Amino acid sequence: MRLLKPLLDFYINSSIHVAISIVSLLLITCIEFDLALDLNLLWFVFFASITGYNFVKYFGIAKFHHRRLASWLQVIQVFSLLCFLLMCFFAFKLSMQTIIYIGVFAIVTFLYAIPFLPKRLFMDQQKNLRSIGGLKVYVIGLVWAGVTVLLPIINSNFPLHADVWITTAQRFLFVILLILPFEIRDLNYDSLKLSTIPQKIGIRNTKILGLILGIAFLLLEFFKDDLDPKNSAISFVVIALTLLFLKFSKKNQNNYYSSFWVEGIPIFWLILHFVF
Repeated sequence: MRLLKPLLDFYINSSIHVAISIVSLLLITCIEFDLALDLNLLWFVFFASITGYNFVKYFGIAKFHHRRLASWLQVIQVFSLLCFLLMCFFAFKLSMQTIIYIGVFAIVTFLYAIPFLPKRLFMDQQKNLRSIGGLKVYVIGLVWAGVTVLLPIINSNFPLHADVWITTAQRFLFVILLILPFEIRDLNYDSLKLSTIPQKIGIRNTKILGLILGIAFLLLEFFKDDLDPKNSAISFVVIALTLLFLKFSKKNQNNYYSSFWVEGIPIFWLILHFVF
């Protein structure tokens, strides 16, 4: 057990877990729209997710504490550099159309972490998109929806018909719902300037909002032209499970409640597709 915990912590802190979750959502899109699997795109998204998340999470720490970084952070830096190089390798195997589309999300990720906004807008020193009150959850939702739905669709030259946009909207709602347990967990640590959803409306109302988002997700399913009963049933199970995790979310969570179990729900979603 002493060996497993450091490995699990590295697995989570190095963003491997979240990267697998993002790739899982991308694969779900491929399954639901019967898209040909592009392994180059799959590996690119995996390594880009690790690179992007670690850049966002650790940029400030590395910037101000470079000479005295903890050993675990140094390992993650080296690992992130390796992932960045592999990301570049697979990027060269993608079409120019796909790369241009990816570039939009790369810019958003960059602005999300790099300080560039006027100091007068902030109570803290971050000065990036991540620090603008109430914006964080929507930026993450848009990026995840764009990468896991629209990216494989565009890469496959699949027509952008109504079902694609409905799935994109569903994915956006799902990601916001998935983030809510994290925002409840971080109530003790987030700056008030962030204006997160639990900060603005409280924990109880956040859970009610999550229920509304879950219901909206399921209702959108019935607006699809190509309604698949199997996909709808799996979606119902996934939303019910996510809402269950949200119901039991609290400020003082177990270390792995959100960062492992909640973040692993997309992986479970993909497994359900394979099982059925």
